[in-house]
Amino acid sequence: MTYTTDTSTTEATDDSGAGNHVGPEPRAPVTDWATDFDHVDPGYAARAPEIWDELRSECPVAHSDRYGGAWLPVRHADVCAIAKDTDTFSSNGVVVHDGRPEIPPPVGFAPPITSDPPFHRIAREFLLPAFAPKPIEAKRESTRETCRELLDDLLADVESGRTGIVDAALGYTQHIPVRVMADMLGVPRSDGDQFRIFIHQIMEAPGTGLQVDYEESIDFYLDTLIAARAEEPRDDLISHMTHAKIEGHSLQHEHIRGTCGLLIIAGVDTTWSAIGASLWHLAQHPADRRRWIEDPEVRPFAVEEFLRFYAPVTMARLVAKDAEFAGRSMRANDWVLLPFPAANRDPEAFEDAGEFVIDRMRNRHVAFGLGIHRCLGSNLARMELTVALEEWMARVPDFELADPAGVTWSTGQIRGPRRLPVRILNGAAARISGEKPVV
Repeated sequence: MTYTTDTSTTEATDDSGAGNHVGPEPRAPVTDWATDFDHVDPGYAARAPEIWDELRSECPVAHSDRYGGAWLPVRHADVCAIAKDTDTFSSNGVVVHDGRPEIPPPVGFAPPITSDPPFHRIAREFLLPAFAPKPIEAKRESTRETCRELLDDLLADVESGRTGIVDAALGYTQHIPVRVMADMLGVPRSDGDQFRIFIHQIMEAPGTGLQVDYEESIDFYLDTLIAARAEEPRDDLISHMTHAKIEGHSLQHEHIRGTCGLLIIAGVDTTWSAIGASLWHLAQHPADRRRWIEDPEVRPFAVEEFLRFYAPVTMARLVAKDAEFAGRSMRANDWVLLPFPAANRDPEAFEDAGEFVIDRMRNRHVAFGLGIHRCLGSNLARMELTVALEEWMARVPDFELADPAGVTWSTGQIRGPRRLPVRILNGAAARISGEKPVV
């Protein structure tokens, strides 16, 4: 596989720390979202919900010549239909870029998310036990302790009175799933910084910059780990895959590497984005903060509404054969983005779709996708989001955005805050110190 980094005419200084390359001029800005959309345009990250609303009324399936041809449906019904039609829309490519996947279907480069039937079932069932409710529940307390450790570090200067402002994204949300996934893979938690670089290379700026040297790529990182686990297995997911057999056959190296890469990318960026967006919301809605604190029974409904309203993931498909869809003629090998966040805000599918309703009872959102590729890690993501919010709100019950203009959002197919400066309010700093409350 070939991965790329973000580009500009100067050294890269993004939050991920990815690269110090000098790249070409950035892509041309979008002039018309219906005919020239670009999901990595900063304008899309800044106002995606408004763009979805505009497109629903103007042309519910937008088209762009960028990336060799791409489509963007924004209606719930269309997104669901495409996600379920595995014959017409292949999962062989799930991250839009200028090229096309080098490993053909049905396996793809990151099983099972890039796999088509019938191989998809084999690759998915192999991983299901590790992400079932019982083993994920067993990780709840260690995740809670991780959150408390992060809050201790983040709030140290607040407790001492040196500041009342902290960055909830850089100091809290971006570390939680990194540490959880590092533990599952059996790698040092300090590798989290490297995870963030890989995420930036693959998800936030695909196809827009310089090629990454093999020694700086996720392939090299994983190749090294897989080779080590082949010689000295441990009690971790990498060792499990390295020594397991499916239908009597060992997994091919590319399969193991692709799946491990999937767990790093899909298991980290998506969850920290969901946590960050939820805190961004709570920072601006004191009534929802009070409801969370005073009414514990509302919390499960609130978590589902956060997932609906701030769903972070837009997946992609490749058109497997020329097809007509929603009155549009799609060509084989065109990209199709599946913006699950847009589907979740479609007024045809949800009452008061454009409003956050903290106690929404009927909430069949598609934040985790649907069909055969519904998120394998949904149990893990829900647990991490719930625990992260419980611990934050127990320690910091009252806060606001310190600098609304200073909040930055990721670009690409995962949308969430990358910087989230918040100010602690109303004596909340005094409630931080001392015994930690029981949630």
